[in-house]
Amino acid sequence: KPKTKKGKRALEDREAKTNENTKTALFLRGTKTSEVVSQAMKDLMQLKKPFAISYQKRNEIRPFEDPTSLEFFSKKSDASLFLFGSHSKKRPHNLVIGRMYNYHLLDMFELGISQFQALKDFKCIKSTVGSKPCIIFAGEAFETDSNYMRLKNVLLDFFRGPKIENIRLNGLEHAIHITACNEKILFRCYRILLKKSGSRTPRIELHEMGPRLDLELRRTKLASEDLLKEARKVPKALKPKKEKNISHDTFGAKLGRVHIQSQNLSSIQTRKVKALKRKAGTKAGTGAAKKVKSTETA
Repeated sequence: KPKTKKGKRALEDREAKTNENTKTALFLRGTKTSEVVSQAMKDLMQLKKPFAISYQKRNEIRPFEDPTSLEFFSKKSDASLFLFGSHSKKRPHNLVIGRMYNYHLLDMFELGISQFQALKDFKCIKSTVGSKPCIIFAGEAFETDSNYMRLKNVLLDFFRGPKIENIRLNGLEHAIHITACNEKILFRCYRILLKKSGSRTPRIELHEMGPRLDLELRRTKLASEDLLKEARKVPKALKPKKEKNISHDTFGAKLGRVHIQSQNLSSIQTRKVKALKRKAGTKAGTGAAKKVKSTETA
């Protein structure tokens, strides 16, 4: 039990909620890291701020052999995401990205950096710290390969930022483009610039702002389908209530169906139009024709 009000508030903040807090990421380094790994982690942390915690002390962690150290740091810092950097002769320039569920390892991917260009190498205006990115995935592997599909989900969790209800056009400052091509994962970041177009809709230009990483997938550790289903479970309070006779199309527009009784169209009072009225001469003419016909038959 907490002894102070501050401790009580901290424990309440860690409790399960209907609307969860924005996910925080841990950035940890192994006993040995290269300059490429250290700079890549700094740049990726810059994209994740302010929801990022960096551990400066080096730790002897082997995530695929024993993840208990990662789980301990996750619980200590109340963080459900992590990025671990290391370097060795067998696995040079190594990054391990993963996520936790209930402070236990859920998914983990080992990525090798084959090419890297730092954020400082791109001479352009950077995005504001804490701005929500536009994330784009390209490549057939993200739709067909099970490992890449799960990696796509982890990367979305890592960079998506806080949940928002409305989008302001000027608030979209940068885009993250991730491409799966020839067994490589190309990570690119672009600054979004809105230019005058002569109309209400602005002209959009993309300038690469960094970092730029070419990654290759090495090892994976995936959660079972049952555990993943439990982690993705949505509370009843957040599930949308079903409304009868209401549906939505592919663009999100609301469509309603109205049920009415069958009606006799002949008895409905319709609008009278002058063009459809019979003329007096036409009516008299038809009457005279009928009279002539009747005398002939007689």
